[in-house]
Formats: sequence, C-alpha cells, structure tokens
Amino acid sequence: MPDIIDLLKIRRSVKPVEMSGPGPSPADLETILTLGARVPDHGKLVPWRFIVFEGDARQRAGAILERLFGQKNPQATADQLEAHRKVFMHAPLVIAVVSRAKQHVKIPIWEQELSAGASAMNIVIAANALGYVASWLTGWAAFDRDALTALGVGEDEKLAGFIHIGRPTKPSQDRDRPVLNDIVTRF
Repeated sequence: MPDIIDLLKIRRSVKPVEMSGPGPSPADLETILTLGARVPDHGKLVPWRFIVFEGDARQRAGAILERLFGQKNPQATADQLEAHRKVFMHAPLVIAVVSRAKQHVKIPIWEQELSAGASAMNIVIAANALGYVASWLTGWAAFDRDALTALGVGEDEKLAGFIHIGRPTKPSQDRDRPVLNDIVTRF
C-alpha cells in the first residue's frame, strides 16, 4: 500500500470512459465503504449513506436515466440516449454517496453535508490506495428529483455524487493545479 502523502501527490481523477475491470473484490469494496464511513461526523449523526451499483444494477440504472432523459428532452438524439444508458457501464463499480442531513439543535445542515463530501473523498482515496482509479461526478441526475427517486434516493435526501471506480485503460494526465500563493492568505 502506498504511503498516504505519496498517494495524495499522485492521485488523479480518471474519466469513467477510461476505466475497465476488474472492479474491487468484495473484500476491497467492504474496505472502501468502511473507510467512507470513517469521516468527521459531529454528533455521530451518520448524515450519509451509500448506494452500490455493480453488475446488472449498473445496466438497470442506465436504463432509468436513458428513459428519464428522453422524457425530459424529447429532442434528444439516439447518441445522447445511448450515452445516458451507458453512463454507469464504463466503470465496473459506481457508489452513490447520499447526504441525509437533517435539522439538528447543535449541528448545522451545512456541517452534515460537508461530512457527506468527506465521505465521498475518503471513498476516492481508499479506492486509489487499493490500486484502483476513481472519479467523483454529479451530472443532471444528481439534481433531478425524478432520477434521484428512481435510483433510491429519498425525498429528504440529496446526492453528494456518483463515484466511479475501476482500473485505468491508459496513463492518466495531471491537470493544472492552483498556485498556493494565489489561494493562501495568512491572518
């Protein structure tokens, strides 16, 4: 397993279309999900949960997104519909991180939502540490109530994102990163 500092220096998001299998083993998936649940959680509220899409579930989810996209976009082309049908098929595993923040007397919703984001990032880092690549994405379905409901996200929940996990099909390229002097101030 790589040193965490070295891993964070080289971690890259890989587009799902540049992923293939095999995906995480059951033991690796359990590790990834366990680490996704080990994040700051003020008040022990567990303000997030996970939906795992693997195997045929990816195809079923894609069929739902294709249908809904077509209903909401009657002018959609066959290529656009196909892209929505295949959206979960590139990576062998997709994990939806669901934020289930609720009003609380001491812990603001914003803090609970940040915990869901930390959970998603832990999943990305855990996948990379185990030798996979990952990409944390949203897209229209992450904000569309009909899509969310059809994918199992409750009325009082939001989606922090879909994390696609697989193996790289080619070397990943780094992108420009912020210059610290541009983003750091001292008080």
